[in-house]
Amino acid sequence: MEDWIAVWRHIPAHLSPNLLEIGSFQLRWYGLMYLAAFACTYGLMLYRIKTEKYPYRAELIQDYLVWAIFGVILGGRLGYVLFYNFGYYLQHPLEVFFPFDIADGFRFVGISGMSYHGGVIGVLTASLLFLRRRGIEFWRFGDLVCPAVPLGYTFGRIGNFINGELYGRATDVPWGMVFPNDPLHLLRHPSQLYEAFFEGIVLFAILWAVRRKSPFDGALFAFYLIGYGAIRFCIEFFREPDAQLGFVLGPFSMGQLLCFAMIAAGAGIYAFRRNAIRK
Repeated sequence: MEDWIAVWRHIPAHLSPNLLEIGSFQLRWYGLMYLAAFACTYGLMLYRIKTEKYPYRAELIQDYLVWAIFGVILGGRLGYVLFYNFGYYLQHPLEVFFPFDIADGFRFVGISGMSYHGGVIGVLTASLLFLRRRGIEFWRFGDLVCPAVPLGYTFGRIGNFINGELYGRATDVPWGMVFPNDPLHLLRHPSQLYEAFFEGIVLFAILWAVRRKSPFDGALFAFYLIGYGAIRFCIEFFREPDAQLGFVLGPFSMGQLLCFAMIAAGAGIYAFRRNAIRK
């Protein structure tokens, strides 16, 4: 048994973030996980269109996902800059989107740092612009998208796990792991796997189960905001806060404050839509 625990604890040390390396070119698992997440979302949305009589065509969903991808990338990056490391990027604005290191020669280093909550804001902005251009009502379309989204988070969090990033707080539980990127080499919660399961699989199962029982258009969107916010808020107690921020309000991290705002927004949207329908 102890041998199995030892193997489990050191799994991260045997994982490479790169699927393929050819010279300076790197094909990373994390990027492929993003593609898998969007492919999963696309497939589930098409399934709902075919089985639940949504009045949209596959071509519309394809066009929408292009906008959504740009919204995720742009919003996620700007969200990280604003929410998690604003002081640094205020002094180094070129690094916000410039993927090269010119301090020691000229080499590609990529862009590090994305915010889930920034990505949500980016997708919402892109969605509103796209739907307005197409003359499509937001609330019903949002209810189509939301139950299909969480399963994609499973892929993203597995990508974080393979990268050895966003690991959990120090622990002594038997399923704790040692992450090679941790300078202290402590036993830590594999919080990426917690998030992959609860934010991805569990939230998907809940929203998918109630998708046909939505009391009004916009309710599923509100449930998604409340559900993700509540699950992520709880898991943040096991996740190591960002080193440059630490805890920002008592025992709470920046992620938890943003999740609280997300829960409040979901509750507000639910009340607003319910009152609008009653009138």
